Amino acid sequence: MEEYKRTGVLSIKDLKIPSEEYLRKGVAITECVEHIPCNPCVDACPFNAISMESLTDPPNVDYDKCTGCGNCVAVCPGLAIFIVKIKDESALVTLPYEFLPIPKAGEKVVALDREGKSKGIAEVVRVRKVGKTAVITIKTDKKNAMDVRNIRVER
Repeated sequence: MEEYKRTGVLSIKDLKIPSEEYLRKGVAITECVEHIPCNPCVDACPFNAISMESLTDPPNVDYDKCTGCGNCVAVCPGLAIFIVKIKDESALVTLPYEFLPIPKAGEKVVALDREGKSKGIAEVVRVRKVGKTAVITIKTDKKNAMDVRNIRVER
């Protein structure tokens, strides 16, 4: 957390990462580390897979209950929840997106890490609009699954 406090950018070591078994089924990854009063993800989960010890604690995901449905991604005001599902050589990453233009399924986009650096080209698999937030699922390399957290549309 020292690096995060200095730079404002989380690293893998700051996060709770589920086992590969859970990542293969697809689960929510929370990147909320601040102690703020917020719980829309808890209310949005139809499987009671997200809990908080108190209203100001970061959320905890019960990976046995999480189905990777993505309801939590759409409602997180901090854009800090992602769904990661790994396959043999690729990964599906579902992320919140609040920029224009909104990409279309089948479109190629630039996959970005937490610092906004390119992690290569990804393909948009699914686009779902929930209020003002688009929930985008991209296909990327498996090695980038825990790093890709945004996209850049280049038209």
